[in-house]
Amino acid sequence: MRKPLVAGNWKMNGNSASNTLLLDGILAQKNTFTSVDVAIFPSAVYLHQVQIALERSGLSWGTQNLSQFRQGAYTGEISAAMLKDFGCKYVLIGHSERRGLYAELNLDHFVLDHIVADKYEMALTEGVSPIICIGETPEEHATGQTEEVVARLLDILIKQNGVKALAQTVLAYEPVWAIGTGKSATPEWAQEVHSFMRERVAKHDRATAESLQILYGGSVKGDNAAPLFSMPDIDGGLVGGASLDADEFVKICQAACS
Repeated sequence: MRKPLVAGNWKMNGNSASNTLLLDGILAQKNTFTSVDVAIFPSAVYLHQVQIALERSGLSWGTQNLSQFRQGAYTGEISAAMLKDFGCKYVLIGHSERRGLYAELNLDHFVLDHIVADKYEMALTEGVSPIICIGETPEEHATGQTEEVVARLLDILIKQNGVKALAQTVLAYEPVWAIGTGKSATPEWAQEVHSFMRERVAKHDRATAESLQILYGGSVKGDNAAPLFSMPDIDGGLVGGASLDADEFVKICQAACS
């Protein structure tokens, strides 16, 4: 049986003082969600602070991005080996906001997907579990391209590293039209997409597909988490804004326990 995972993406928020309050608030209630894996993704400059706070807590941590290159003259980038050095269990790859920044360089979807695949491969080489974000834009959603978008990246990942590498991976369906908008996919819609993703992997290897954690990310909050997490193919959430409020984040973690 797949264990739920709730991942809190702080994005570019926080400072040393507010981070301490937030982490203390979560840790004070961690005994209320012991059957759920929980991971925190701070801005990289606060990675050490989060590492120190969460060591021996049972909670994990990671970063919001990594480089597709091993080392070298890549100013501002973070390597997979550096993540390992800081005890990161996870790394987010391909978040829509990162894709938006790359898109400003006029890279098309095909090139972006291959950059995600290269980062994915680099994370695997250091034993850091990648959380691969997949989702359609508002325009793609309106024109019925959801399955095409999801399938395109899944197929590239499988071709690059083989289907069994997905056993070390988490997928996160994040409809771009629902991120930071207050809108959320209905549980039924999210389930349909998650089921499609699992079946796409199952065509190559059913055992890997059955063990694969697939998260939902898109305005997950305490009041909509339980219906989403009750769906058979939704294994937790990738949480944005709600992860900046300890009580709200804990409610989401608790919802994943039921």
